[in-house]
Amino acid sequence: MQELRVNEQIRVREVRLIDEKGQNLGIVPIDEALSIAEEKGLDLVEVSPNAKPPVCKIMDYGKYKFEQKKKEKEAKKKQRAKMQNVKEIKFRVKIEDHDYRTKVKHIREFIEDGDKVKVWIWFRGRENVHPEIGERLAHRIIEDLSDIAKVEKPPKKEGRNMIFTLVPKQ
Repeated sequence: MQELRVNEQIRVREVRLIDEKGQNLGIVPIDEALSIAEEKGLDLVEVSPNAKPPVCKIMDYGKYKFEQKKKEKEAKKKQRAKMQNVKEIKFRVKIEDHDYRTKVKHIREFIEDGDKVKVWIWFRGRENVHPEIGERLAHRIIEDLSDIAKVEKPPKKEGRNMIFTLVPKQ
């Protein structure tokens, strides 16, 4: 955010003056503009320094800066919401209960941060012959996270892996 010149920092002879209600008061000498702002208990802020003559507005500068920071923060928040990272978590078909809960907890954290999560279920050796075990695990994961996530891409077996994607609910 660029710093605007305020009150005595304005170094020109005359300015186009806008009052706090947005009314154009015309071109006035800087001394008169400063005294009008001081009478109202507000600041004289140079909003358009490149205009001929520069445009100054009577306003509460502290409040104006606060509003600008608030708008910037909101814009960053919206930008962050649009930008999603894809996190990946791998499971084995024969996963112990404690390991399962830990990995589901990590997925929950990623989704709460607004990230997508790509879940891999990895099959080894003879486990490949029983894809239904992987499907049960996938449905268990989806069910455990159904309160905060929805399935973007359903579970699909590709070679030695079963892959699906979870995204945050809006």
